[in-house]
Amino acid sequence: MADIYAPEFTNEAAAIAHLEKSRWADAGAHCPHCGSFAVRKMEGATQAGYWLCNDCRDKFTCRTGTVMERSHIPVHKWLLAIHLMSASKKGMSAHQLHRMLGITYKSAWFLAHRIREAMIDTKAGPLGGEGKSVQADETYIGNSSKRAKGYKKGHSHKEQIVALVEPGGKAKAVHVKSATKKSVREILVTNASRKSDLHTDNSRLYDEVGKEFASHKTVNHSWNGRGEWVGKDGQTTNAAENFFGIFKRGMVGTYHKCDAQHLQRYVTEFEFRFNNRIGLGINDTMRAETLLKGIEGKRLTYRRPN
Repeated sequence: MADIYAPEFTNEAAAIAHLEKSRWADAGAHCPHCGSFAVRKMEGATQAGYWLCNDCRDKFTCRTGTVMERSHIPVHKWLLAIHLMSASKKGMSAHQLHRMLGITYKSAWFLAHRIREAMIDTKAGPLGGEGKSVQADETYIGNSSKRAKGYKKGHSHKEQIVALVEPGGKAKAVHVKSATKKSVREILVTNASRKSDLHTDNSRLYDEVGKEFASHKTVNHSWNGRGEWVGKDGQTTNAAENFFGIFKRGMVGTYHKCDAQHLQRYVTEFEFRFNNRIGLGINDTMRAETLLKGIEGKRLTYRRPN
């Protein structure tokens, strides 16, 4: 695990050098506006940290074209926040970041959401494949307290999440407005290879889409009133339920409350850490470096433009 007192977490010059090395390690510094490599560092107290493109004559920094763009938070605090969020198994609240980084709660909240934007894996391939299995399951969260204003009983009044997990591999989780046969099928055929064996519980949501996969095996969780966790052919949904277990512990114990409009970002956060876990040979430092590579080409503004 990286030392939280490492130079890139405490010194701005070291942090900028670390970010430049991460972004431009292979081809070298280049202009994010026109792609030119004819660039040079600018000098002087007011231009420190800036680069100038000799072709388009635009200025840029190592933040330009990333989730950090136009942020007034120092780079070393960004790097520390990235490390803390990627190393915390059940997440880190904006209030905790606000206290540890010495920034306002509003800034910490927005910073955390921009880091979650960087966690989106734009190059993810389909789960499973020939000879492999994919487990699918759904869960429901929110609106669980009978003391809450507007409480209504039933799954239809809760937020719904569908997760696909390749045992011993990666996961894909999606927040849906309503888990129906149509929405579940779209998630499955988009994110899992149809050459896979599909393992689910005995929910009717998977009856039709299961026919599109190499095989569809179910485990009956309510058989004769006694739940079975492994079917006769060894099928199970335990890996998907393990993912949900970590996710729910984080949402209940760390974040406490989440509006529906932001829920997918939190789901993505837990998915990122699950897909870059120690069980796959990725430690905290490697996970943070992977996240740092994901900041490029993504922007998240505080207010949507009119």
